[in-house]
Amino acid sequence: MSPKLKDSLSEQQHKSSQFRKRIVFGLGIGISVAGAVLAGGWVFTVAMAAAVFIGAHEYFELVRSRGIAAGMTPPPRYVSRVCSVICALIPILTLYFGNMDISVTSAAFVVAMALLLQRGNPRFAQLSSTMFGLFYCGYLPCFWVKVRCGLAAPALNTRIGAGWPFLLGGQAHWTVGLVATLISFSSIIAADTYAFLGGKAIGRTPLTNISPKKTWEGAIVGLGGCIATSVILSKIFSWPSSWLSAIAFGFLNFFGSIFGDLTESMIKRDAGVKDSGSLIPGHGGILDRVDSYIFTGALVYSFVKIILPLYGV
Repeated sequence: MSPKLKDSLSEQQHKSSQFRKRIVFGLGIGISVAGAVLAGGWVFTVAMAAAVFIGAHEYFELVRSRGIAAGMTPPPRYVSRVCSVICALIPILTLYFGNMDISVTSAAFVVAMALLLQRGNPRFAQLSSTMFGLFYCGYLPCFWVKVRCGLAAPALNTRIGAGWPFLLGGQAHWTVGLVATLISFSSIIAADTYAFLGGKAIGRTPLTNISPKKTWEGAIVGLGGCIATSVILSKIFSWPSSWLSAIAFGFLNFFGSIFGDLTESMIKRDAGVKDSGSLIPGHGGILDRVDSYIFTGALVYSFVKIILPLYGV
């Protein structure tokens, strides 16, 4: 057998192995996330805190990477570790106190003082990268806690809730927060999946230099899949009550997800890495899996609390 043929077979076997790992671990993650979302409360919040802690650690490692650190001074490692812990505590404090304003403001003040009073010569780049880390990895993900656990009004018209076992909480378990989270998560998964398939099949026009593999054609297909999923699930869960609201909800989830995806791609591009980490075989790091959700939680919460009431929904 020629060396070229051996290399080709070895590459095919490697791709096949990676694909199998991606499927197996993807299913495992999906089932675990679905269980945490259905459970809600402390189960969902602790799972969120664990993901935030790992994601924050990955973010600060990216900031310290050669590609980014070559153009700026990264924060000291002890500050990065403290910030990762603080980011993980914010979801728990959000559930306990019902809001996150005080905890985030206090955390920002403590971290800023630690940076300004460090030995040596403090740099603005250290402060800006650390503050963005608190915002990106700590503040934004907490909106999912506010959505899932804070929007506790019952979704009265949900047929699934009417038949939900009493031992698992009965109909009262199916709140607006649970339904909104399930529809949003499913719509984001649909957006990513359809955008990938659409880009592979008909993608021609690059969407942005940040992520050269993304195309306008794939984005349009992803938008369609996201809206379709939102509309179908809105009919199954009977929330939101109108077609226009469901379509708007799909738009919102799509643009939040693609903005989050591109933001993480920009960070990785500057860091000069393909993945944010190697925690999940076949998938990369936590940030690689949750980037589409980071900004979307704030948009979903604003949609439910501000936009829908304006139209009497």
